[in-house]
Amino acid sequence: MSTAQLINSIREKSNATDPCTRSNYFQFKVDDTELTLSVSFDRKIISGSVKYHLVNTGNADEVILDTRYLLIKDVKVNSLKTEYILSEPIPIYGSALHVPLPTTIDHSSLIVEIDFETTDKCTAIQFFQGDTGPYVFSQCQAIHARSLFPCFDTPAVKSKYTFTGKSPLKVTMSGRPQETSEPNTYVFSQPIPIPSYLVSITSGNLHKAPIGPRSDVYSEEPSLAACKWEFEKDMENFLQIAESLVFDYEWERFDSLVLPSSFPYGGMEIPNMTQLTPTLICGDRTQTKVMAHELAHSWSGNLVTNCSWEHFWLNEGWTVYLERRIIGALAKQEYKAQGKSEKEAAEYGEKVRHFNMLSGWNDLKETCNTFNPKFTKLVCDLTNQDPDDTFSRIPYEKGSFFLFYLERRLGGLEEFDPFIKYYFRKFRYQSLNSSQFVETLYEFYEPLGKKNVLDSIDWEKQFFQPGLPEEPHLDTTLADEVYAYGNKWVEFVNNSNNNETADVPFTEADIATFQGGQDMLLIDYLVEKFRKCKVSPHLIRKLPDIYPRYATSKNGEIKSRWNELLITNGKYTPEDQLVQDFAEWIGHTGRMKYARPGYKLLYNGVSKEFAVDTFKKYRDFYHPICRTMIEKDLNLA
Repeated sequence: MSTAQLINSIREKSNATDPCTRSNYFQFKVDDTELTLSVSFDRKIISGSVKYHLVNTGNADEVILDTRYLLIKDVKVNSLKTEYILSEPIPIYGSALHVPLPTTIDHSSLIVEIDFETTDKCTAIQFFQGDTGPYVFSQCQAIHARSLFPCFDTPAVKSKYTFTGKSPLKVTMSGRPQETSEPNTYVFSQPIPIPSYLVSITSGNLHKAPIGPRSDVYSEEPSLAACKWEFEKDMENFLQIAESLVFDYEWERFDSLVLPSSFPYGGMEIPNMTQLTPTLICGDRTQTKVMAHELAHSWSGNLVTNCSWEHFWLNEGWTVYLERRIIGALAKQEYKAQGKSEKEAAEYGEKVRHFNMLSGWNDLKETCNTFNPKFTKLVCDLTNQDPDDTFSRIPYEKGSFFLFYLERRLGGLEEFDPFIKYYFRKFRYQSLNSSQFVETLYEFYEPLGKKNVLDSIDWEKQFFQPGLPEEPHLDTTLADEVYAYGNKWVEFVNNSNNNETADVPFTEADIATFQGGQDMLLIDYLVEKFRKCKVSPHLIRKLPDIYPRYATSKNGEIKSRWNELLITNGKYTPEDQLVQDFAEWIGHTGRMKYARPGYKLLYNGVSKEFAVDTFKKYRDFYHPICRTMIEKDLNLA
């Protein structure tokens, strides 16, 4: 098979256009977008206007935009008031807004203006009472932008933006702040083209503090000092390392916003104002790798974007790969600062990268064993699918391990690093699919004599077969100490035959040297092993006294794993204080990474009724995206 035939075969196995939009985006080029959003805390709605500057590349006689649960108030084309049609809504994708083009105007160059208002069914925004006053924030990924404003709601379309936010409280949006004298009005410029899912608005009693020469962190005032401490040590280092891996940061500033607890994600890579979960503020800086992840998105996702959610790995796989390269490089710096040689420091940095990859591999195995197999492919068919239902660790971890596989096959870091720079320069400001990625690999490596290596790769298996890829060979040096200690537990359980009177030969002093990821790996390891050796509930209930640092940890990564270990094996009831405390925690934690597994744990490990009652108690706290997913998890949808 020739290279051209290979590329065509990969292309033909994916949809030619994005199946998750009802718009006719492929017939237009968006030159510029002006978006004004006005916040009403009293009515809990956002009203606004959007103005698209379009080039009609497909001889279209109408513009079709995505909407969902929006009130359309007025439409103009080239300043002429125009009739429009809202199609019957489709549950997943909403109502297509059809704007016929007046016959009296030139159809080649268009300015389409729409006035609109959100409704109480909007899935992109959440109004609530923050710590110091009213608050609203938006979350548009994957296809929720259409419930905030009429748009070509596909990552295939990228546009420059001028944003205007109006609110009695401070506003942040997806761009660079501009001077304005108008009261309660905030203007932002985004000269780098971005897709609709990166459009954002937040408004509340926001304050800021510096965490680096190019970075501020924003939050409500009571948590600002803690946010500053958590991130200021590493922020500029992260930026400089990322720039050395790819190329100079193009967005001028990398500011971040720590949102209230109902934010459903660990982070969201909003340009110039990354959104972060408050679960990162745990007082030990162990979760700062999420900041490295969101920073990496400045190149992979924001600058270079998947053309549809079927190719989501091009966003997230690259981002996880770069995140771990950043974390490894930071570890190298710190080790070298201790007086180690360049070689020793480089080797240690790689050990740290591999340790993080090992955790990712465990997550990938778990996902492949429990998730719908058809969505464990690297490239999925999302025809008639809600992208939110298909998202998992697959595009993140399977995507990053695919890139690690290519790194190794193509000669290691020395051979792969120049490709990183080439790829991101080639596709900056663009959206692409997986066939274009493969085409670029050949374009770069064939002149270097690597065509035979690429030809030997089973691309069909890599992209389109479900399940786990081939297990990578990873350096387990930093994990071996954890495994050795975990195996002592397994040996004890097996040899004691779960004798409830046996003395437990373990104390917290055993793990005094464990740090961050090692603690998480130990708990994961015990979860896995205790499933097989039938540990007694009596022994499990002793664990909080043996390891009080885990039992009292405020770190969500520890807390979620620790409660899984206890509740899965301890035969706890809804009346037990541990269950009550865990239920209260997930009832105030909107991050889906913790909330969704937390409710599943209560559902399967305590009782269905208790899980459902707990969710109903806290239901209104959750962001609409998280609320919907938990309802599906608990069979309430």
